[in-house]
Amino acid sequence: MMRIKKAVITAAARGVRLYPVADTIQKSMLPVVDVDGLHKPVIQIIAEEAFSSGIEELCIVCAPGDGERYLAAFHSLRDNLLKSYQGIDWAKQEAEKIDHLLSRTQFAEQQEPRGYGQAVYCAKEFVNGEPFLLLLGDYLYVSDVPRQRCAAQLLALAAQEECAVSAVNPTIEHQVSRYGTVTGKHVAGQVGIYQIDKIIEKPSLSLAELELQTPGLRAGYYLCFFGMHVLTPSIFTILETQVAQGSTNILLTPALQELATSDKYLALEVRGSRYDLSRKQGLLRAQLALGLAGEAHDETLTTLVELLAEANARKPQQS
Repeated sequence: MMRIKKAVITAAARGVRLYPVADTIQKSMLPVVDVDGLHKPVIQIIAEEAFSSGIEELCIVCAPGDGERYLAAFHSLRDNLLKSYQGIDWAKQEAEKIDHLLSRTQFAEQQEPRGYGQAVYCAKEFVNGEPFLLLLGDYLYVSDVPRQRCAAQLLALAAQEECAVSAVNPTIEHQVSRYGTVTGKHVAGQVGIYQIDKIIEKPSLSLAELELQTPGLRAGYYLCFFGMHVLTPSIFTILETQVAQGSTNILLTPALQELATSDKYLALEVRGSRYDLSRKQGLLRAQLALGLAGEAHDETLTTLVELLAEANARKPQQS
């Protein structure tokens, strides 16, 4: 079976949709309460998604100078935990997780913003000819499977089938323009697994209706990217052609489409939900979802009920 030990997190974008906060702090360092009830930077939650799924080494693709900023921030977090919460078990365990992250993580700088495909290509040296898990620096996930992360579901299928696999989620039609959208043939005898035929980045609904309908899905739903992939090193050979041409906007989707025509490449309906932090209210939605899915469930639910009651009380009464 194929063994996937490495993961790449792309986090070089400046997060213009999160203005003005992204002008003062890296968006991936924004704090969120994780499923274990603890405040953590977003990038740490994503890294723990990978480590908890069996990944051993991590590369963060970042903007110039951000690697040092990440290291300084995590060293500061670790030191503050140990100094401020001496003798407290959860703080010691959290500091150990940060130590693990620091010891297993390296950085690759994207010198110029030349597109998502070029950001992925920046990790070529780290990947070093091995299959790897690719995660986005502004997506958080909640699994519907007890004790199995979304990334673990994807890694298990990729290892079993020894091929590239992209996570997808059946998505209602009015949202297809937000995501890369795929179609393909259902793999006989396998639930929620497809052989990818075609991929279009953020299609219009009319284009999706014409070219991306997948037999077996509910009417009005399409298979959209979930924000994580297991890719084989052949993706770098494909991307290298675009890089060599000097394109200023190197996209990953055309490379994935070429991969689908040349190699075995599957899509898996992951049992879980994705939360795009760069969307309006995205950070709020992710926080509520993680809170309701974890140890802060009761507190999160109580907060929601109280806020709704307050909003209802302020609503002008109709005569």
